[in-house]
Amino acid sequence: MPYLFITPAVTALVALVVYPLLYGMYISLFDTNLANKWNFVGVKNYISIFSDSDFFSRIWVTLKFTFFVIVIHFILGIILGIALNRKGKSITFFRVILILPWLMPDVVVALIFKWILNPLYGLINNALLDWGAIESNISWLSDEFWAFFCIVAVAVWKGYPLVMVNVLAALQSVSTDIYEAAKVDGASGFQTLFRVILPSIKPVLTTTLILDTVWWFKHYTIIQLLTKGGPGNDTSIISIEIYKQAFEYFKYGKAAAISVVVFLICLLITKLYRRFLEGED
Repeated sequence: MPYLFITPAVTALVALVVYPLLYGMYISLFDTNLANKWNFVGVKNYISIFSDSDFFSRIWVTLKFTFFVIVIHFILGIILGIALNRKGKSITFFRVILILPWLMPDVVVALIFKWILNPLYGLINNALLDWGAIESNISWLSDEFWAFFCIVAVAVWKGYPLVMVNVLAALQSVSTDIYEAAKVDGASGFQTLFRVILPSIKPVLTTTLILDTVWWFKHYTIIQLLTKGGPGNDTSIISIEIYKQAFEYFKYGKAAAISVVVFLICLLITKLYRRFLEGED
C-alpha cells in the first residue's frame, strides 16, 4: 500500500526529471540533429567545451551575474521580511504589493523593463533628462558598461520576493520569547539581528539560498529578451550559449554537454552550501 501511494509522485519525477536528465546525458555523447544524424563521438563534445576559452568567459559572466543577484536578493529580502513581520492594518497591503514581481511572468517583466530602458522613449532616460542628470539619451541595454548592471537590476526586482516571503514565513514561526529574552539581556538591534533572528531562521535561509542560486545560475528568459547576450558577450551567460548551440548552430550534442556541465556545477554549489552552512551549530 505505501508503494501504491507514492507511485504517482515517483512516476511524475521519473517522467519530468530523471528521464530528461538521462536523455540529455545520452545526447551529449553524439553529434546529432535529433532526427536522422546520430554519430557517436564519446567525450569529444566535452573536450571541445573545455578547450574553448569562450566557455570559461561565459561561466565567469554567469557567476558574476548570479553573485550580484543573490547578494542583493538576500539583503532586500531579509530587510523587507523583518519589516513586514509586524501587525498593522497596512501590513497586508504592503505584503501584497511587494510580492507582485514574483507573480509576474518572466516575459512580462522583461518586456516592461525593455520599454522602460528604451533609449528613445524610455522612462529612465526621460526622467534623468528632466532632472539634468544626463545630457543625452543612453542606450542602456546596448552599452558595454550598463547592460550587465541593467540585467542584474531587473533580476533583482523580479526575484527578491522569494527571499522576502521565506524570511517572513520563518520569522512568524520563531517564538517571541527569544526576542524578549534578547531585549532583557540588553541586546542592540544589530545584535538581535545577527545573533538571534538570523541564527533562528538559518535552515530556511540555507534552503532559499540553494534554490535562488540554482534558479538564477541557469536563468534564460529575461536576459534573452533584454540583451540576447549582448553587447558582444558582456551579458552572454551560459544558458544563452546553450540556446545558441542548439537552436542557432544545431549542435544539439554540444548543447547537451554544456547542460550536463551546468547541472554538475549547480550540484557542486549545492553541496558546498550544505557543507559550510548546514554543518554549523
